[in-house]
Amino acid sequence: MRRWRMLDVASLVALPLGIVIVLAAQWLEGGAPRALLQGPAALIVFGGTCAAVLVSYSPKEVGRALRAVAETFEQGRDDTDALLTRLIAIAGRAHRKGLMSLEGELTDLDHPLLRDGLTLIVDGTSIEVLRDMVAAERRAREADEELPARVVEAGAGYAPTLGILGAVLGLIEVMHHLSEPAALGSGIAVAFVATVYGVGGANLLFLPLAGRLRERAAAAGRCRDLVGEALFA
Repeated sequence: MRRWRMLDVASLVALPLGIVIVLAAQWLEGGAPRALLQGPAALIVFGGTCAAVLVSYSPKEVGRALRAVAETFEQGRDDTDALLTRLIAIAGRAHRKGLMSLEGELTDLDHPLLRDGLTLIVDGTSIEVLRDMVAAERRAREADEELPARVVEAGAGYAPTLGILGAVLGLIEVMHHLSEPAALGSGIAVAFVATVYGVGGANLLFLPLAGRLRERAAAAGRCRDLVGEALFA
C-alpha cells in the first residue's frame, strides 16, 4: 500500500499569506477585496506568462519544473548525517579490509556519485581520473537541478512586463469609451489590477518558489561535495 508523504504544512500555509496580506490591506483602506478579482487581467498576466514560458522552455521542461515545485512541499529527511555515517563506515572498512572489500557494498548504495566513485576506486582508477569524473558529475547534476528554478524565474521575469501590457490595454479600452462614463470603470480596473497581478505574482509566487527550488539544489550540491571529498580521501 502506498504511503502518503508528509507535507510541509507551514510552507503551504505561508505560500498564499502574501496574497491574503494584500487583500487585507485593500480592505483596511476601505476598498473591496473583490475589486482585485479581474478575469481579463488574470488572463493577460498569467495566461501570457504561461505562453511566454512555454516558448522559452519545452512542455516537458515546464512539466518537470511544476513537479519539482510540488516536491519541495514534501517533508524530506535531512540525509546529510546518515550519508556522513555511511561514508565513515565505508572508510573504516576500506582501512581495515582493503579497497576490494567495498565491492560488495556497491549494489546497496543509492547515491549515484558515491556508487560510481567507489566503483572507480575498486577498479584501481587514478586520483586524477576520479577527480575529473567527480567534477563532470557535479557540473552535470548542477545544471540539471538548476533547470526547474530557471523555468520558474522566467515566469517571474515575464509576469511584471505582462502586467504593464495589461495596464496599457486597459487604458486603451478606457480611451475608446471616454464618451461613455459607465464603461470607464471596467477598463481602469483591468489596467491597474493587471499591474498588481504582474508584480504580485512575480514577488509573492514565482520568486519564492524559485528560491525553494534553488535551496533544494544547493542541499543536493552540498551532499555531492561531501561525497567527493570522501572519495578523494
